[in-house]
Amino acid sequence: MSDITTLYAAFAAHIATALDALEREGALPAGLPRDNVTVEPPRDASHGDLATNAAMVLAKPAKTNPRALAELLTAKLGELPDVASAEIAGPGFINLRLADGAWRREIAGIAALGADYGRSDAGGGSTVNVEYVSANPTGPMHMGHCRGAVVGDALATLLEYAGHKVVREYYINDAGAQVQVLARSVHIRYREALGEAVGEIPEGLYPGDYLVPVGQALAQEFGDRYAAAPESEWLDLFRTRAVAAMMDMIRADLALLGIRHDVFSSEAELQAAGKPAEAEAWLRAHDLVYDGILEAPKGKTPDDWEPVELPLFRSTRFGDDQDRPIRKSDGNWTYFGADLAYHFQKAESADALVDIWGADHAGTVKRIKAAVAALTEGAGRTLPFEVKLVQMVQLLRDGEPVKMSKRAGTFVTLADVVREVGKDVVRFTMLTRKPEAQMDFDFAKVVEASKDNPVFYVQYAHARIASTLRKAAEQGLAPAPDHVERLGAEELELVKLAAQFPRTVEAAAAAREPHRIAFFLNDLAAAFHAYWNLGNDRPDKRYIVVDDPELTSARLFLAIQIGQVLKNGLALLGVEAVEEL
Repeated sequence: MSDITTLYAAFAAHIATALDALEREGALPAGLPRDNVTVEPPRDASHGDLATNAAMVLAKPAKTNPRALAELLTAKLGELPDVASAEIAGPGFINLRLADGAWRREIAGIAALGADYGRSDAGGGSTVNVEYVSANPTGPMHMGHCRGAVVGDALATLLEYAGHKVVREYYINDAGAQVQVLARSVHIRYREALGEAVGEIPEGLYPGDYLVPVGQALAQEFGDRYAAAPESEWLDLFRTRAVAAMMDMIRADLALLGIRHDVFSSEAELQAAGKPAEAEAWLRAHDLVYDGILEAPKGKTPDDWEPVELPLFRSTRFGDDQDRPIRKSDGNWTYFGADLAYHFQKAESADALVDIWGADHAGTVKRIKAAVAALTEGAGRTLPFEVKLVQMVQLLRDGEPVKMSKRAGTFVTLADVVREVGKDVVRFTMLTRKPEAQMDFDFAKVVEASKDNPVFYVQYAHARIASTLRKAAEQGLAPAPDHVERLGAEELELVKLAAQFPRTVEAAAAAREPHRIAFFLNDLAAAFHAYWNLGNDRPDKRYIVVDDPELTSARLFLAIQIGQVLKNGLALLGVEAVEEL
């Protein structure tokens, strides 16, 4: 990390220094936890430039009045040369108004840090395992997978930028019934490749054309050896080959979005290595698994239901509404049984876990978090584990639902969407709403060149800056930091917003919410465009004022730094900062 301190970090340090001084003077007890002390913009911009809750947070443990503590702290902060005024608001919040020089120095700070402006060491090098996508290996990626893929990938990049080590992981569900169905579907395509008329693909199998090349490859390799052979002779072989082919396809689809993973973990390999059995043994030894009978299903009991003794995990101890089976009556592992072993394995090499799941898995969250808590706490660790749920995306074209893909059989492929509208449009759009909110993806709107399209709006801001710099160069004008004192209040408002980027990065990383970066970029682009529009009516507010080269150089220098912050934020989202549109 650079030794250049950004403005919010500098004032966090100033507040810490002031609190240290109050401790030495005996006005504040030593050793009070300060984790919840914040420095942020006031909710109402008219109240100042920065606000801190330090007095509010520390007053109770210090056994003092918040306003009295705020008065002591305000006196200290008011002595700082960059503070024009320090005032107490309400019961003890402190609002600071900064001298213009502080904001002008922040422009230089952005220039000095460049691509590292916003980078943080807040993560302290701790390792976070982010598992995302993890689609069943039964076909190409579809738009149901896209949003979680983008959220997970952007989160991984954000966490790295905020000082964490990150493991990007994909869990291949290659041990369940769905891959047996895949193998049987491929066998039909294999027979078809040998010249057999297979007709319509039977109900319950995968009908997509994407399996045709897999069948052809098997026919070329094995001839008709397995055409009439019993299933027991070819099922495992075809399953292995089909899963490998599907994973190649999935990796290629993800590459179109600029998404990569560090680790691909196989459920089949996990089970073959006996990991679920190890987890069960450990849980039994700690009285967290017992043999019991599940309650009958609520409502009308199915005719084929009968009480069966199963190994049950005591998930009710951890807030679940009932204990959960880890094996089925036939001895095979339940999804839950395999998943808890998988998470236990991940936890061995990480300091925190984050899973990105589709919202249809919401019912599983409580039990898997309970299992991970039991396994890690029992092993003497406290492991932060979060599950982020992502809602599905509805595809529209001019407001009408999009027809399904024939090649895929039942869905619109991610590859088709990326090829039509581009990687950047897909990635940015997926982050324009909180992941738990419903999203419509209208092919017409996401490529619309208007301020109502956030993808265009943000990229246009960066392109406008690049265009302005080119025009200035044609007129022999160049950016320079020498005259930033010429920048007035309206220009400094842009700096005040850009200066929030480093704290936004840290807050977004801590909350595991990469969409906050997209929201910030939209706000910064809006502020930039608003200032630009002033020049439409007032020539003296344009970035290029030909008869005032000093002011022009200062504004161009500011524009470069706003562009740098936009570029840094877009990079976190995996989106290019374009030079022209």
